[in-house]
Amino acid sequence: MGSTTTLSNEHADAFSSINERPVDDISLEFFYKPHTITLLAVSIASVIYTAFVRDETNTQDNLWSGICCVIFFFLIISVLTFPNGPFTRPHPAVWRIVFGMSVLYLLALLFLLFQSYSTVYEIMYWVDPNLRNFHIDMDKEYAVNCTDITLARVWSHVDVFAWGHFLGWAFKALLFRHAGLLWAISIMWEITEIAFAHLLPNFKECWWDSLILDVLICNGLGIWFGLKICKALEMRAYKWVSIRDISSTTGKIKRAILQFTPVQWTPVRWLDPTSTYMRFCALSQLVVFWQISELNTFFLKHIFEMPPSHPLVIARLCLIGVIVAPSVRQYYTYVTDPKCKRVGTQCWVYGAIMVTESMLCIKNGKELFGQAQVCNVIIWLVIQMLVSIGCVYGMVLYHRYFESTKESAGDSPKKAN
Repeated sequence: MGSTTTLSNEHADAFSSINERPVDDISLEFFYKPHTITLLAVSIASVIYTAFVRDETNTQDNLWSGICCVIFFFLIISVLTFPNGPFTRPHPAVWRIVFGMSVLYLLALLFLLFQSYSTVYEIMYWVDPNLRNFHIDMDKEYAVNCTDITLARVWSHVDVFAWGHFLGWAFKALLFRHAGLLWAISIMWEITEIAFAHLLPNFKECWWDSLILDVLICNGLGIWFGLKICKALEMRAYKWVSIRDISSTTGKIKRAILQFTPVQWTPVRWLDPTSTYMRFCALSQLVVFWQISELNTFFLKHIFEMPPSHPLVIARLCLIGVIVAPSVRQYYTYVTDPKCKRVGTQCWVYGAIMVTESMLCIKNGKELFGQAQVCNVIIWLVIQMLVSIGCVYGMVLYHRYFESTKESAGDSPKKAN
């Protein structure tokens, strides 16, 4: 009986470390003590003042104000009740708000899922009337004159989207911290673009744009840069001192700035020579799920006709970016730690968001998906499975034969002593 209780406590501790990570007492106590009564008083006072003072003659402004008030109070409740997640920097309240925003986004998607295509459009036009004047240009030609390769033409493609690719892959490197996994996702995305180019014209690219600019330069340099940052953070010594224990003003300012850096940097090990088949399958699924999540971005803005620079598109990308960080950490712990028997709540919500976005695209893009070339989609699914399984198996072999050899070589002098 006692051993069973101890085992269950270990499982609870493993889950708590990714879902409700405790905060070390190394900072100012004021910012980590609960101030629920103060927060309630300030929130109600703000709402009362705004509700009775503002001009109510404009109906649209009234609706916006009501929506903003609901979001405001939901996020306040998020700070009070939702879990921290796996991170505590810069402050647990930040990650509680992120979780609250992800729940709000999921609820909004579920609401839109039960609306007709025209109703969704009317909601979008109400949010931004300028969207009525924008339509996807289906007649625009992509990947033309691919044999005309000049330095000026190649340089013209190094635009804001190229920098976006670079920064995006550097961010992904910070999340995954595994070169093999990152390259598998990068190569698979180019195959995904080819498979769905008949539905999304902007996926059509010249071979040199796809292979050289995207895979090798933008994605490759982004992966290299991100992994270099990971290596530097991994080698850094983390010795934290509370601000109240620092005497100099310069030291206090430096410590306050460092609050926005990780409290520690744990090296990840997605695979090792003793990896189980369940971990192998889970990592293969991660490669496929990532492709679906990326596809949602392009299908959403194509089906609902939004320009890439629209605030709704940018806001969604930023929100997904901050949601993915704790989600990947929770998924990693769930996959690699045998004591963790449950996936984290943020990862669960992100999975629900990914599926709901896909259903929203399929439901409202019937005409678009009706033009889908079934053969392309089937081949894409087969290649997805084969490449993801092949890449993961290759990583297993690498860890089994190369890294184990390095570790044995590193341990041999110690054994000799």
